Amino acid sequence: MNNIFKPANIMLPKDAPMEKWAVIACDQFTSDNEYWKRVRKNAEGSPSTINLVLPEALLGTPEEEEQTALINKTMADYIDKGVFTTYENSYIYVERTMENGTIRKGLVGMVDLEAYDFNVGSTADIRATEKTVLERIPPRVKVRKDAPIELPHIIMLCDDHEKCLIEPITAKKNSLKKVYDCDLMEGGNHITGYLVEGKDVEEFDKVFEQYSKTVDKKYEGLKGTPMILATGDGNHSLATAKTCYEELKKANPGKDLSNHPARYALVELENIHDEAQVFEPIHRVIFGVDGHKVLDDCKKAICVGNANDGFAVKAYVGNECTEIYLDKKKGELAVGVLQVWLDDYLKKNGGEIDYIHDDDALIELAAKPDSIGFLLPAMEKSQLFRGVIADGALPRKTFSMGHSREKRYYVEARKIK
Repeated sequence: MNNIFKPANIMLPKDAPMEKWAVIACDQFTSDNEYWKRVRKNAEGSPSTINLVLPEALLGTPEEEEQTALINKTMADYIDKGVFTTYENSYIYVERTMENGTIRKGLVGMVDLEAYDFNVGSTADIRATEKTVLERIPPRVKVRKDAPIELPHIIMLCDDHEKCLIEPITAKKNSLKKVYDCDLMEGGNHITGYLVEGKDVEEFDKVFEQYSKTVDKKYEGLKGTPMILATGDGNHSLATAKTCYEELKKANPGKDLSNHPARYALVELENIHDEAQVFEPIHRVIFGVDGHKVLDDCKKAICVGNANDGFAVKAYVGNECTEIYLDKKKGELAVGVLQVWLDDYLKKNGGEIDYIHDDDALIELAAKPDSIGFLLPAMEKSQLFRGVIADGALPRKTFSMGHSREKRYYVEARKIK
């Protein structure tokens, strides 16, 4: 069975308090050094993932090189000192409590990097949902290239309408061994992990194999090549893993690397149709422009006259609100139709764009002189895969998966050397 998502030899801390061990993804709170100082203080006196990752707040700072070397040394020390227990050929079923009390479900395993391509226009089985910023990869490669282990904050998505992959594991979780159950520091709420091993692994692998064979039929009639999985969060981390693997292949021409641990990356697989999986819209506000002229030009270029043929979007200029309908023939997503036009318009006419999460903040900013705001609808979950397949990687800032404190925390690890 050659699935692109597989069980892994997953490492968890043997005795460390999980409340000190688990730390939020390094690409959060990048401007808040105080957050990361509190994390270090919280974790004092215990093994912790804060000692194994480089917060992006430190990228480009004088401490970066020294911290990277210390991270790699600490990883080796944790291995040598027996900090980890390894669960071989296993998955970890994860339940994460959200701020609103719902439970987001996932399954930690590893993806085959041979099946992943982050480049625009890719036809690979695993793709990025948004355009990868190539300049962001080299600093991350520096951190990963000498690291003996990896810790994932990557969330991989499947478009499982029938809920045949993860949800059957939920139904039998009480028969599984609980491997962690704790509150998360800094307002991250609660997380519980269950070991999936033996026959349960075999059952899941068979279902995933069958699921993978159905994607051609699922997206029948849609332009573009169907895909099986998409990166929801942590795309630049996955792109870094891919880059390191490609460099390893170049350095070892002709060598069989089919079973090399660097060929894979640990991820958490989640279903976009999970009730707790919320895609929040990210709105657009344009400064330094004549808002009425932008609106008129937008109507002429990419709008239609009715909601049947267009995506409904609210445009705010001053205290005026106008509902417009973006032509559905121009793309699978409202944000895609708008962003492509805005990029071209701003390049030719000037102006600055900002990306706003909150509705009220967008309306307030659009009321300022020489501004216009576009209040976008939330993306339908079923549109995500269709949009990437049909239009390639989605425009930057297409959607947000939950709030900052709901992002993935580092818990599981895996050897990559």
